[in-house]
Amino acid sequence: MGPASPGVMSHRIRYYSNVWSMFDRSFLAAVALTATLCIGSAGAHAQDLSKYPDWRGAWLRINVPGVRPPASFDPTKLSGFGQQAPLISEYQKILADSIKDQLEGGQGLYFNHAARCMPGGMPQMTHAFLPIEFVITPFTTYVVVEHEASVRRIYTDGRDWRDDILPSYPGYSIGKWIDVDGNGKYDVLEVETRGPFKGPRVFDSDGLPLHFDNQSIFKERIHQDKANPNILHDEITVIDHALSRPWTVDKRYGRNPNDPQPRWDEFNCPDSNQFVAIGKELFAVSADGYLMPVKKNQPPPDLRYFKLKK
Repeated sequence: MGPASPGVMSHRIRYYSNVWSMFDRSFLAAVALTATLCIGSAGAHAQDLSKYPDWRGAWLRINVPGVRPPASFDPTKLSGFGQQAPLISEYQKILADSIKDQLEGGQGLYFNHAARCMPGGMPQMTHAFLPIEFVITPFTTYVVVEHEASVRRIYTDGRDWRDDILPSYPGYSIGKWIDVDGNGKYDVLEVETRGPFKGPRVFDSDGLPLHFDNQSIFKERIHQDKANPNILHDEITVIDHALSRPWTVDKRYGRNPNDPQPRWDEFNCPDSNQFVAIGKELFAVSADGYLMPVKKNQPPPDLRYFKLKK
């Protein structure tokens, strides 16, 4: 086919110019619409955020006078048997054995996660040994747990429970914001957390056990104190097969109103951990760098792969 005539070429040029002009106008219109939607969406999110409470800051557990500082699950009661946990008889025995092991120098029969630098999971993530932080968005509330170097995700986007939840230490949390006062602002975050969990898990550092089936359910009502907005309540109810009935406690956190920009100190368990886990046994490292027992008459680890000097 030969070259097109000048008239045909001129017609084609005008046609494609019109097409590209229409494309440009459509493209620009689409960009403008997208920008408008983005601005509207951002505005909607900003408007949504105005409905949420101000939980900014570093929240640290409030110690109760007469109760030793290491946080127990119920912060108003003494640790160990003083918690008066409604354990079934089988798990009362497990608690007794764990306390006995600690009195002999051990870490408890099942509470050795800290010595192994493993996360404690729920409900220890609610203890606030170190300050915790709440990051609120319309779809998810994040709870940054400094002492475990981990994050809880509380989904508030209206989702239902998944069928493929993988085992984890924090569990899977679905929340719902509630306007209790009816003034257009949310007051309470209701949360339900389910497993399957990774385990074994305990309530606190005394080895107060949860059931080994790792099927706990936690229900929380998190809200600010009516009289003092710098106090946050976490009313948490535990439903677990190690308990004879649901167990509810009120954990309280406080923030410093004079410190709007708190300093977040990094916590890395291996930096300060003096324990060495070998199989099921725990040993300690002495100040001069030698492996040493933690319990009386504790046998040394199996040294079959080491050539010992005679």
